[in-house]
Order: sequence, then structure tokens, then C-alpha cells
Amino acid sequence: MSDPTSEQGALRAEVAKFTAAEITPNATRWDTEHGDGAYPMHLFTRLGELGWLGIGFDEAIGGSGGGPVERCILFEELAYGSAGAALGLYVHTALAAGALADIADAALAERFVPGLLAGTTTGAWAYAEPDSGADVTRVRLAASRDGDHFVLNGSKVYITNGTFADLILVVVRTSGEPGRLGGLSVLAVDGASEGLTRTPMDKLGMRPSELAELHFDDCVVPADRLVGEVDRGFRQCLAVLSQGRVFAGALALGLGRAAFDSALAHVGTREQFGAPLADKQVVRMTVAEMATRLRTVRHLVYSAAETLGGGGDYDTAASIAKLVASETATWVSERCLHLHGAQGFMLESPAQRFYRDCKINEWGEGANELQREMIFEATTKGFRP
Repeated sequence: MSDPTSEQGALRAEVAKFTAAEITPNATRWDTEHGDGAYPMHLFTRLGELGWLGIGFDEAIGGSGGGPVERCILFEELAYGSAGAALGLYVHTALAAGALADIADAALAERFVPGLLAGTTTGAWAYAEPDSGADVTRVRLAASRDGDHFVLNGSKVYITNGTFADLILVVVRTSGEPGRLGGLSVLAVDGASEGLTRTPMDKLGMRPSELAELHFDDCVVPADRLVGEVDRGFRQCLAVLSQGRVFAGALALGLGRAAFDSALAHVGTREQFGAPLADKQVVRMTVAEMATRLRTVRHLVYSAAETLGGGGDYDTAASIAKLVASETATWVSERCLHLHGAQGFMLESPAQRFYRDCKINEWGEGANELQREMIFEATTKGFRP
């Protein structure tokens, strides 16, 4: 991992300042007042105005330049304030806008990407179904071609931003039977489409972000909304999803840092038996282990980002970064809660929020069991640690 440039250091300072002023003070309230309509929608336009949603995108389509390292800085610092708020922005930017920018034809990308990067249009990515989670080959949502449009019938579940997104990139089956990766396409569906019903879903953590089940009942989508090639669109999007693991790792790192700083502050002021908790060797060893694991994550995430930005073979590095970052965030968040004791168990404590937020990172962008399978597969093809 290279030392950050002066521009990267300035970006981190700016995002950290924004987070301290506009996200962290509201994180508990956004977590408590969760639900349909509760997501802090103003963040889309604010980050769009600042140019941050466009980080990593070509300026020709409304982007701000920069690359994967700069985008990791953005997601890490936003997640430090609220992982739930950062999750909605991550899906909007790295997945929805990312797939359109990288896979869609020029006309479709030019039509939608600038609005997504400006924050005036909101985006979502939809592939999970009631019977299709990690195994995307089981996707059943049917898109039947009828002249100059497709007709969609089926459902999607666990869709972040699904309650409000203006544009939803939906993985559909355009040919073949479930059980095959071939035959899957991606359509950019208008959130106001007739025949689309959104049902909010409640969840344990990441509560500021909004989750929905989507129902498509003879939902008509113009054929010019096809993202990539018919029957191959999802295959083409796999690179976008693999890249997303790097940014998901940065989000987990931000959450882990927040839990670490909370724990460190608590053990330095909380007294037991006439002395601060930090005077106890077992506590000092725990904090040291937290710091060590997080520093390891930082190296893995930003090394993967540099490899991605440099055009190298980033696939395995992305899987390792996502795997270690997510499991470290879980471990650090649990230790943070433990060190806070009963105080951390109270709903007003950030410690319990970190603990509830962390687990989903182990499942998103491919469950960690899948990451381990892919890492093993890489070792059979010559990858060495």
C-alpha cells in the first residue's frame, strides 16, 4: 500500500469534516427513526454537489475523476459516521451507477449516469430473490420480449434503496431455465413503472438504509433499457460486483474504526475498582488486538484498490479484502460492545449500533463462504499469499 498523495489526504480530511458535522451527530436518530421514508435523502444531493458521488467516474459522463483509492476513502469516512447511511450511497454509486457506466451502451449511460452522479436521481441494484441469494443462477424473475419492450413477472428481495430508488438495475431471466448463469440480463427499470410494487422490509442493523421487496406484475420495460447484452448482461456486470468488494471492504473498515474509537474512549474514562478500565492488562491487550487487525484491513483494502486502479488482476485481492474487512468489523464491534458492558447494551449507545450494523457486511457482495471458495480456486491457478 502506497503512501497517500496530498490530494488523497485532502479528500480524506474534507470527507471526515463533513461526516463529523453532518452524519455522526444524526446517526443515532437515523437508526432509531428508521423505516420507509426515513433515509436521509439530502445526502444524495449534498454529495452530488460536492462531486463525491462522481469519484471514480469519467468526467465525460458527469464524474469527478479519481479512482478506486479515492472512492475507498469516501466510503470509509462516511461509514465511520453511519454505516447505514453509507450503505445506501454505496449501492447507488458503486453498483447502480457503476454498472451503467461500465456496461450500458453510450446512449443509456449518458441518459442516466449524470443524474445519478449529481444525486438528482437515486439508484438501486436488484438481483436477490426469495429462492435465489448467493446462487444467482436460480434467478427466476422472467423478462419476456414483446416487440420493443420486455414484460417482467416475479419478485426481488432485500433490495437496498428499493423503497425509493428512481432507477433500479434488475437482474432478469431472458432465456433458459433456473440453474444456468447464461440467459440472465440486466434492465434499468424506472421506479415509477406500472406493475412494480415495493414493500418495505425491516431489519436488525444498517437501519438508516431502506430495504424493500419488489413485485413485478406484467411490468413493461422498454427494450432500450437493456444494460449490456441480452442473455449476457449479468456476466458483464460481474466485474462491477467484484470491484464492489473492494469498496465494501472500505465501508467495513470505517465501521470498525468507529467501534474501535468508541471502545478506546470508553476504557480510558470508565472506572472500575478505583482505576480506568485501560489499567487492566486484559483490556489493553484487547485494544491492541483491535488496532492490529484494523491496520491489517487498511493494508488489504487499499492495496486491492491500488491494484484495481492500476489495471492489475484484482479479483482475489478484492475477495480477501472484503472477507477480512467484514469479519474484522464484526470482531471489533463485538469487543467494543463487550468493553462497554451494560452501558453499551442500552439503545442510546453507539456500541450496540455498531454491533447490529456489522454482520451484513459478511453476506453482501457474496457471502464470505463464497469468498473463501474463490480464494481457494485462485490458489489452484497459481495465486500465492
